[in-house]
Amino acid sequence: MTGPGQPDGGVYEWYQRGLQLLGEGHPDAAATLLERALVAEPGSRSVLEALARAQYGAHRYRAAMDSFTQLISVNPTDDYAQFGLGLAASRAGDLETAAEHLALAVAMRPDLGHYARALRGVRARRGLAEELP
Repeated sequence: MTGPGQPDGGVYEWYQRGLQLLGEGHPDAAATLLERALVAEPGSRSVLEALARAQYGAHRYRAAMDSFTQLISVNPTDDYAQFGLGLAASRAGDLETAAEHLALAVAMRPDLGHYARALRGVRARRGLAEELP
């Protein structure tokens, strides 16, 4: 039985629906649903990763940084979480953090060109910021 304001189904259904919403281009709705799923299942890495992606897609970059940081705290060798944290930090304007985590992602997965492109972009932006008066 679902209470007032509770979505139908259980955590797995919320997770699946959150992924569907994210894939359909509704990151805000996905984040709302995935936040509920994470409260119900706080140890779920899959839910936390999907939430981080939804937060990023909803332009909630600081929240995405927090979620990706939680993923990294459990598994520092998670290249995708390092990459996500780097992208979110870049969008939040924290170019130092962005460069650090994107460099880690590139070191872990040098075969992924989009990791290296993101790192080059952040380093270029950081260089421009250092040149401004």
